[in-house]
Amino acid sequence: MTPVGVSLASLFRLALPTKGVDVADKWADYLISMVQYNVGETHIVKVLAHTDDGDTVGVGYEETRARVVQLVKTGYTFVTIYKNDAGKYDRGAEVRIVRIEGSDYIRTDADATKKDNLGSLPRF
Repeated sequence: MTPVGVSLASLFRLALPTKGVDVADKWADYLISMVQYNVGETHIVKVLAHTDDGDTVGVGYEETRARVVQLVKTGYTFVTIYKNDAGKYDRGAEVRIVRIEGSDYIRTDADATKKDNLGSLPRF
C-alpha cells in the first residue's frame, strides 16, 4: 500500500533512480534547487536535490556534494532549477564535474576556477 497522494512509480523511482530515459518532459535524472556552501564559500557541502518525475518535480532532499560527484561520474544527469514568479520551476543549466589539480568540482560552467559553482541558486 502506498501513502495517500504518492504513486507507486514515484516511490520506485526514489529507490531505483531512472537513468538515461529519453522522455521529452524529463530534464535530467535529478534536479538541484538550492545549495549549501562551506564557510569559505569555495565548496558546496550539500544540495537540495529532487527526482525529475517528467512533468513534476519530486520532493526535495539533502544530498552531499560527494554523492553528486559520484552519481555524475557513473552517468546520472543533474540540472539546476529555479522557481519562477508563477511558482513553477524553470530549467537551469546542466551540472558537470570539472577536475582541477586532482580535485573534483561540481559546476554549471567549465572554467578552471578552483571552486564549486552552480550559478545563483538560493542557499539553505
